[in-house]
Amino acid sequence: MEYGTVGAFILFFFSAIILVGVFLYLYALITPYDDYELIFQHNNKAAAIGFGGSIVGVSLPIYSALVNSVSYFDFLIWGVIALFIQLLFTLFITRFSKKYNLTESIENKKVSVGIIIAFIAISIGLINAGSMSY
Repeated sequence: MEYGTVGAFILFFFSAIILVGVFLYLYALITPYDDYELIFQHNNKAAAIGFGGSIVGVSLPIYSALVNSVSYFDFLIWGVIALFIQLLFTLFITRFSKKYNLTESIENKKVSVGIIIAFIAISIGLINAGSMSY
């Protein structure tokens, strides 16, 4: 086993984890409700499902960036693009949905709304990832 290979693994792995961590922080800032409070203090399953779907949703294009990038710098660029796209759609879905009040629905523990938010996030993540497979 080459030490350079192990070093590259560690660099890419922890960089991907940091990208997910940054996403989780920014996601909580973008959503109009406090995800962490709803999940950890109020046992809100709707918020947990939506939040979990967003984690999977952002992990898919980060994975794609990992396997398709030609260098570490290339990976970082595509990883940041992945975060931007996922956050943009989160902002759009949670803030600009005029017909349905997603904030109220999540705060009122409507699990069906959490499920649809999760599936939207995962779908956007798949499209995001597929777009990176140039």
